[in-house]
Amino acid sequence: MTRTSSSRIRPLIIAEAANPALTSAALVGWSCAKAIAAVTDAHIVTEWRNRDDFIRAGMVEGRDFTAINNRRLQHLSWSLAGKLSRKGSFSWSLYALFSNLVYPFFERKLWHTFLPRFQAGEFDLVHRVLPLSPTTSSWMAPRLKKIGMPFVLGPLNGGVPWPQGFDDLRRQERDGAGRLRALHRYSRGLKQTRESASAILAASRTTLREIPAPLHQRCVFIPENAVDLEKFPLIPKPAASDPSKPLRISFVGRLVALKGVDMLITAAAPMVRSGDLHIDIIGDGPERERLQQMVQSEGISSGVSMDGWVPHAQLGARLRESDLFVFPSIREFGGGVVLEAMALGIPTVVLDHGGPPELVPPGTGYVLPMTTREDIIARLRQLLAELKQDPAQLHSAGELAQAHVRSYYTWEAKAAQIHEVYRWVLGQRSSRPDWGTPMGFAHVPSSEASARPMSETLLVPDHGF
Repeated sequence: MTRTSSSRIRPLIIAEAANPALTSAALVGWSCAKAIAAVTDAHIVTEWRNRDDFIRAGMVEGRDFTAINNRRLQHLSWSLAGKLSRKGSFSWSLYALFSNLVYPFFERKLWHTFLPRFQAGEFDLVHRVLPLSPTTSSWMAPRLKKIGMPFVLGPLNGGVPWPQGFDDLRRQERDGAGRLRALHRYSRGLKQTRESASAILAASRTTLREIPAPLHQRCVFIPENAVDLEKFPLIPKPAASDPSKPLRISFVGRLVALKGVDMLITAAAPMVRSGDLHIDIIGDGPERERLQQMVQSEGISSGVSMDGWVPHAQLGARLRESDLFVFPSIREFGGGVVLEAMALGIPTVVLDHGGPPELVPPGTGYVLPMTTREDIIARLRQLLAELKQDPAQLHSAGELAQAHVRSYYTWEAKAAQIHEVYRWVLGQRSSRPDWGTPMGFAHVPSSEASARPMSETLLVPDHGF
């Protein structure tokens, strides 16, 4: 990451929680920062707890990254959330609330560490990749504006509302702290953060709607997730050779009530009993025992695999055995695993709520309406029966899904998109980058986009805002 050319952009990337050894937002932040660093002369700033994992991943402290020590306050927020959570069910909404309170202290330390380097002109801009939360204000943003340093914020994602008819799951998740989220609109710090940003990367339409309309001209729609091609290579998936074999479907994720795995089991049970379907449930969590009891009571144990977690490096090989990926989560912000399945040429089934449907253009998978539990089960059962009768459509949908990922959702593509945002912020391009909202939906068909050069695919703007 040492600067090699005066023409390369020099961002300081803030990725407080980024970690190559973890999952979820930590892995997303690491992957995003690393991809940006491959096309720029970037320097990454993270929290001290991630230092050793950065070094093990080949980063050189001082040259490639700096670790800021805010461990005491970060540990306090984690401990408080754990103590106030229900036994056996950690409250992530509480943790997000406490993290928002302690994060400004991280930025204060960062500011005092890097201010001399900002003043010396070592960086062209500052980009905060993490935290992902759109309610986390930046203590530095107005100060950067005062010294004339461009500030890029995001991708930001969060705030997906609970769908109607699932209040029982909200109570089960103990999301009472989530109700306090509405207070963020009165935060002076958040208002200053947004107004001080040269560009805001919105990772979902939910987040975009939360940003005041006068600021939309600074917004670029870029979802936070992408695919690691080393783990999920874009190898064409062969068509099924034996239609008499059971249709294999899979699910990956934490086994918690809001993921909707119970709806999947109920919908698929008749076809599993008849030998027409096999379910591979990959994951673990507090719902695992209850789901296993459901499988037993339905009499489908021989047609359902529930082996717990699979290491992320091995997940691709496991998913390749599937014909269809079903992800019936009722409240999901991103849905990176949906993209991973699509990269393998596996079409997906998602519900029309939150982030996942924004990743699945028409023809690449199946988006079911977010209705009632009973209606979702009925629709999913009907879809599975139709796909068993006409499995050829799975192969064509998988090809289009793979082409869509190739065009927009590799980390290399993500870095190219963000690089164009940098160029816009720095005045190196006149028009705001725009790939559609959702990304790629307003573009040429995926089958055509897959044949186009990456530079052409990325630089032709759409008008989806």
